[in-house]
Amino acid sequence: MTRTFDEMNGEDGVLRDAYRSVKPWLDTNSLDQLKQRSREAEMLFRRVGITFAVYGDNSAEERIIPFDIVPRVLTAAEWKSMSAGLEQRVRALNLFLADIYGAGEILRAGIVPEALVYQNTYFRPEMVGIKVPHGIYTPVCGIDIVRVDADTFYVLEDNLRTPSGVSYMLENREVTMRLLPDLTSEHAIQPVEQYPNELLATLQSIAPATASREPTVVILTPGSFNSAFYEHSFLADRLGVELVEGRDLFVRDNRVYMRTTEGPKQVDVIYRRLDDDFLDPLAFRPDSVLGVPGLIAACRSGTVTVANAMGTGVADDKAVYTYVPDIIRFYLGEEPILNNVPTWRCREPEALAYVLDNLPDLVVKMVSGSGGYGMLVGPAATKEQIEDFRAKLKSEPDEFIAQPTLALSTCPTFTESGIAPRHVDLRPFVLYGSRGIRTVPGGLTRVALKEGSLVVNSSQGGGTKDTWVLDR
Repeated sequence: MTRTFDEMNGEDGVLRDAYRSVKPWLDTNSLDQLKQRSREAEMLFRRVGITFAVYGDNSAEERIIPFDIVPRVLTAAEWKSMSAGLEQRVRALNLFLADIYGAGEILRAGIVPEALVYQNTYFRPEMVGIKVPHGIYTPVCGIDIVRVDADTFYVLEDNLRTPSGVSYMLENREVTMRLLPDLTSEHAIQPVEQYPNELLATLQSIAPATASREPTVVILTPGSFNSAFYEHSFLADRLGVELVEGRDLFVRDNRVYMRTTEGPKQVDVIYRRLDDDFLDPLAFRPDSVLGVPGLIAACRSGTVTVANAMGTGVADDKAVYTYVPDIIRFYLGEEPILNNVPTWRCREPEALAYVLDNLPDLVVKMVSGSGGYGMLVGPAATKEQIEDFRAKLKSEPDEFIAQPTLALSTCPTFTESGIAPRHVDLRPFVLYGSRGIRTVPGGLTRVALKEGSLVVNSSQGGGTKDTWVLDR
């Protein structure tokens, strides 16, 4: 059986460098003291109102996301390697999107199958030939990372459409600094609080060339019933920009305007937080009341930037994910710094046969799934669930990929009975503007609070941690 990598404790009992000050702090705080700090953290989150909704759950529309008071700590060296890999990956995926909506060179070269792109649910023919301002399709990315040993970080998936979670990253740091001054004072921690300023600067930098004044940026939300609405309003407040719904915007002469009490005001950049289907009822779903009629025409005219660009979902499809190492080699001429998790494409007969023979040992995911939904964790599944997925795989193999059940690394986590290891992943946030690319040091650590669980999604019972990147 594969040994789980403990990020705090080495196999030989020697404390790892990143936790040299954390472990003594944990040892000097009693269980009652840790419980008190945990209760105070929950109270602060409730006071702030940071919530999320779970679709299909009628028992409670919104919940406070569980927060673990024990931070996850990475060294400067670990972060340097990881961030270089993240930035390499985002550059390559951006070039891939520009190519498939343009010349299609990677498809003609046979590196990525045409059918995987042109028949993809998230491919938008309406975007073909549209020149995205500054050529940047993915200014805001959240790349999910898992760790399996001291030196190996895998990319689990790419989130290039409307990646969420940055508000939790920022609030986690604020709560930690407030509640744990005795611990934070002992560390030189790289800051994350500059993220809103960097996000605004990134969005302004990709405004169309027609924006001669200081670009007007808005955040477009589906509304208060969306599961991530707290984050939308949080970011609008931190960036100092307007939070708008589709009804607040209109298109005239292929330009987007915002309705204000002083009359129409032209909008240059829309940081959209709703899916492609709902953005423009004239181009996509005609029954959508959330979007802006004529938005695609404005994009085609080059008078507005939509971030992230429509059609970016092709590049974070879980089947396309399997080709990202080849995408990096094709566009950048470099070897990937960060590797993918080994993956079987069920669309391929040989891979499908292997997956069907080994279902109890694998994790199976829908290529368009997210949030922990539409997946099978073989070792934790019942016989009925396995057979159900077997039938799905046989009927629609193109819709699934499979991966080994990784022994995700663990971090010390507060539980009702004391400190215990729990499995974690990490979502760092990468900003890509016309002035360069930057990864915020840390990101959002998600933790599986149930003992033995590998599912970290908040919708599936997971929580979050503050993530520290040390200066040295």
